Amino acid sequence: MGLFSAILEKLGFGDKAEAAEAPAPGAAPSAPATQAISAVDVTAKMESLAAASGQPLNWRTSIVDLLKLLGLDSSLGARKELATELGCPADKMGDSAQMNIWLHKQVLKKLADNGGSVPAELLD
Repeated sequence: MGLFSAILEKLGFGDKAEAAEAPAPGAAPSAPATQAISAVDVTAKMESLAAASGQPLNWRTSIVDLLKLLGLDSSLGARKELATELGCPADKMGDSAQMNIWLHKQVLKKLADNGGSVPAELLD
């Protein structure tokens, strides 16, 4: 499992889809659920984690803080692994500041691509 998969898991992506697909115990298998799966509210989850942390972590601008709030490894090595996983351009990989900026935007974009509700101003 890659680091991005761990981010999705920590934010609860897939939980509702799996619950909707699983038949009730003792029930006959049925057609796939057609009920809409609501999007994961990334902002609400991250703000809740930030409030509970008691630390001044700014997940909205910092990939390090975002990873810390999720309880994931935020070391440079872990961030490089995540950047590689998400296809970071080679010219940004050599400069940790540029890589971090690219990585933060890419993680939020990928969360939105996977059904997460992310404010438009964080995707620019």
